[in-house]
Amino acid sequence: MGKLVVTEFLTLDGVMQDPGGAEKETFDRGGWAFRFERSEEGDRFKYDELMAADAQLLGRVTYDGFAKAWPTMEGTGEFGKKFNEMPKFVVSTTLENPEWNNTTVLRGDLAEEVGVLKERFSGDILVAGSATLVQSLLARGLVDQLNLMIFPVVLGEGKRLFADAADTAAFSVAEIRQTGSVAILTLQKGS
Repeated sequence: MGKLVVTEFLTLDGVMQDPGGAEKETFDRGGWAFRFERSEEGDRFKYDELMAADAQLLGRVTYDGFAKAWPTMEGTGEFGKKFNEMPKFVVSTTLENPEWNNTTVLRGDLAEEVGVLKERFSGDILVAGSATLVQSLLARGLVDQLNLMIFPVVLGEGKRLFADAADTAAFSVAEIRQTGSVAILTLQKGS
């Protein structure tokens, strides 16, 4: 049985919005993750995380961004090959004809759909970005693991991982490490 792993780039104040700067026209604080030098350890963490995954689960906005960028991205080696070829599942009520290969649109009950995916795959089901989807997954207790890459910056506004109205949820600390100036916090579903 697979597990649902949410992986996010976060600021100190919990903002997950636009770490890469793609929303420049609507969010002037984007691109914050690229203000910090990448490290080999951070790249290795992302590589290992992807290699442990059998599938991706994405929200519509993140899917659109990934589908636009990844199929034509060059120089990504084995990481890019797996990212493009692995099965992708998009939770959307509006996406009709996904063009990125190996993409399936999920329209049913979220808990049921995730349950089917966990039964279908033995490796991780990786969720990146996808703020609205992740908040729904957390609210339903469907997340088995959180991988949070925390950057030492405060934005003061933006979409946050944990919404103000979020219910109480318990996770246990599985691992803490530092890669360059970024802290990586791995949390497991707790009681």
